[in-house]
Amino acid sequence: MQDHDQADGFDEHAAADGIQIELWKRLLRYALPYKKELVLLGAGGALTALMEITLPLIAKGVVDDVEQNGIDASFGLWAAAYAGANFLLALGGMLFVWMAGKIDAFASHDIRQDAFANLQRLSFSYFDHRPVGWLMARLTADCRKLTDILAWAFLDLVWGTVMMVGIAAAMLVMHWQLALVAMAVMPAVGWLSAKFRKRILSTARLVRSTNSRITGSYNESIMGMTTSKAFVREEANASDFAGLTGTMYRASVRNLVLAAVFLPLVLTLSAIAVNLTLGVGGALLYIGAISAGTLIAFFTLTRTFFEPVHVMGHWFAEMQMAQASAERVLSLIEAEPEIEDSPSVKRALAVQRGAPPRSDIAPDGGPVRITEIELVNVSFAYDPAKPVLRDINLKVGRDETVAIVGPTGGGKSTLVNVICRFYEPTAGQVLIDGIDYRGRSLHWLQSSLGMVLQNAHVFSGSIMDNIRYGRLTASDQEVEWCARLAGAHEFITKMEDGYATEVGENGSRLSAGQKQLVSFARAILAEPQILVMDEATSSVDTETELKIQQGMKHVFQGRISFVIAHRLSTIRNATRIVVVEDGRITETGSHVELMAADGHYAELYRRQGLDETKRQWEAVGNG
Repeated sequence: MQDHDQADGFDEHAAADGIQIELWKRLLRYALPYKKELVLLGAGGALTALMEITLPLIAKGVVDDVEQNGIDASFGLWAAAYAGANFLLALGGMLFVWMAGKIDAFASHDIRQDAFANLQRLSFSYFDHRPVGWLMARLTADCRKLTDILAWAFLDLVWGTVMMVGIAAAMLVMHWQLALVAMAVMPAVGWLSAKFRKRILSTARLVRSTNSRITGSYNESIMGMTTSKAFVREEANASDFAGLTGTMYRASVRNLVLAAVFLPLVLTLSAIAVNLTLGVGGALLYIGAISAGTLIAFFTLTRTFFEPVHVMGHWFAEMQMAQASAERVLSLIEAEPEIEDSPSVKRALAVQRGAPPRSDIAPDGGPVRITEIELVNVSFAYDPAKPVLRDINLKVGRDETVAIVGPTGGGKSTLVNVICRFYEPTAGQVLIDGIDYRGRSLHWLQSSLGMVLQNAHVFSGSIMDNIRYGRLTASDQEVEWCARLAGAHEFITKMEDGYATEVGENGSRLSAGQKQLVSFARAILAEPQILVMDEATSSVDTETELKIQQGMKHVFQGRISFVIAHRLSTIRNATRIVVVEDGRITETGSHVELMAADGHYAELYRRQGLDETKRQWEAVGNG
């Protein structure tokens, strides 16, 4: 996962060496909107700390009062003070737990909302190098860690600061010489904390990075379960996963051992401070320099003084360890899409929204109907050193269906992705009705698209909901009509619950062909101006494919359509066939024209015809 972190411009090894104030300021904006809760949280933490300091002072008062007045001491007054302090202590505890929980939940909600909202805005290129597991880890484990720190670390900062300052002040007021004795071990505690912090952080880094890799491995294993079983990769996968979990186990154990050793050492220094206090304080009590109540108060306060040192040291280390998580989450929230509306388009949209509606202009600034798309000397490359498309020139009008064929890896899908503006050309122009599409609204263009992909995605929910995803306002009758056009109605009505059938997560209860039919119906329902079909019939049988082709004749009318296909028998009726090889258009024309030209297309068609005939004869023979 390290490569993905470095792609975001963040080096976790460098970042963990110290607290990055600017980073935490950026993250703090998710807690600042809840000012009332923050004030109450701080008040609860401060009240709790003050009451914890007050209890030993009450004990001092009781002992001193008894020492001076004997049986006439004000026991009722001290009992009331003790009860009141405990009541306020419980009130402070309840207040800070309540407020910390609210801030934790609110900040977690806001961070996840912003991250998910930005994910919807980002361009396709953002997801090219970031696996699903990486993104899931950002929105789950990393987010959880950060919101814990925002709420509970702030609480402990207030509580610990009030505790340490209050205890130091109380001891200095009571007897400053003994107070200096009690705090004599603080330099040793600071040195020990610095030493252990570096070692604990190094193991925590390894735990965190390995955890991200394990999350990604989980996701890949689940998504590729069928492939793993088909190639009998279960043992090899288990071995690879065991290596990751073994690394995490060793790093986690070392991290826990270091933490387990650090705490007893701090407690040992605390015990030394207590012993010094008792020894010196006992001598001072013997010579009458302090009272017994003062010695008791010092004993209790000295033991309590080191508790916030340990807690605040823990959060200081947590903040350093979480900086990589903070940067990853913020990089996701603050990432800018590579493809977005230009400033001039944004200004035009702002003016358009405030102007009276026009019949020839869509709400997002484009024409109501797209009549022509033209590619002029278009080139594209994911990597500048490896161009994928070279000098593509193509003009397509309404009512035209362009079939794009060619060898695997030749650039067919990339060409369509550039036309749809999922990626923008690195050279040349894509013109919509004569205007570069970078001068039009991105939302308008992509809302005019309908896509049916080879690997159709189906959301959890009913079949009706999945088809209606193409147009949420569609009636049941419109959904059914589109399903009939797509050839999906027959299989849907045979299911127990018909259109109300739950498809399961990622359409697990549907076959690959059924998912493609649902996806096709969804695209039809969207009433797109530009229809893209990428191997849309690759997972259906021949009979269903014929039904789809009959429905497509109606669907293609009045639209600009692009069909990517390997099965050339499905595109004979296309208006035009374009052959793409090595990123260039090498042939173009109708089926009849290309067969007459006897070029690469004709060779592919004849080869596929022979293969298809052979398969049919083999099927007859096996029958």
